[in-house]
Amino acid sequence: MKLTLPAPAKLNLFLHITGRKENGYHNLQTLFQMLDYGDHLEIESNNTGKIELSSNEKSIPNKENLILRAAKALQNYSTCDCGAKIILKKKLPIGAGLGGGSSDAATAILGLNAVWNLTLTNTELLGIGSKIGADVPVFISGRTSWAEGVGEKLTPIDTPNKWFLIVTPNIFVSTSKIFSHPSLTRNTHPIKIRATEENVWKNDCQLVVEDLYPEVKKVRQWLANYAPARMTGTGGSVFSSFSVEDEAKAILKNIPKPWHGFVAKGVNKSPALEILSSGQKAIGVWPSG
Repeated sequence: MKLTLPAPAKLNLFLHITGRKENGYHNLQTLFQMLDYGDHLEIESNNTGKIELSSNEKSIPNKENLILRAAKALQNYSTCDCGAKIILKKKLPIGAGLGGGSSDAATAILGLNAVWNLTLTNTELLGIGSKIGADVPVFISGRTSWAEGVGEKLTPIDTPNKWFLIVTPNIFVSTSKIFSHPSLTRNTHPIKIRATEENVWKNDCQLVVEDLYPEVKKVRQWLANYAPARMTGTGGSVFSSFSVEDEAKAILKNIPKPWHGFVAKGVNKSPALEILSSGQKAIGVWPSG
């Protein structure tokens, strides 16, 4: 069986760090916004018992890749002796705070569950995904969500229809470097879910990232000339929201080199989940941006 699925990007509309656990993980609050833009995975099952991964991104096929780790974790949990050939068509920048690696891993879990006919429950898939990475569960759940804990406590939430312009400098931001930095704010007072309607939003990682990676600050300041701008995740991508697509696309044309960007629509349900729930087996390309 062969299946083609999207691996959508996400934005952190805000990111508050409310504490630090003894194991080094951080308690946080965030709002994950799903986008209709991202990578693609072509997944084809076979009887070899082996997982093969190839990609248009040369740095991807390595033993520590989250797709391979996710696939092997699913194999071990299900005791499935099937194999698969996975082709990743990478479109999202790496180390940009858009959740590309986590989304790829989640889509691999969802897709393999389908092509291997495992029929594992969503709870089981979430359990597998949580061991791969903190952001993997939100992509398995497939909903724009309010998140707490280390990101695993998810409450689906519907956000207004918005278009987003995302701009990324040509840098790689290390998530572990940001979360281990001594200057990182770790005591933001928790807010209630209803505060999402009050725009009480900031990103506690932004100051540290901009100090370590000044190019991120330059991007944010440039984008702020057009609309309020802030960083997503641990960066280095910066975004602004718009009610009209054409307004975002007009600004996209003005992005200075060597930065790059795209325009995407915010969605409340992951495109991957839409495909799986509808029974489709293939999809077209993402909208250009």
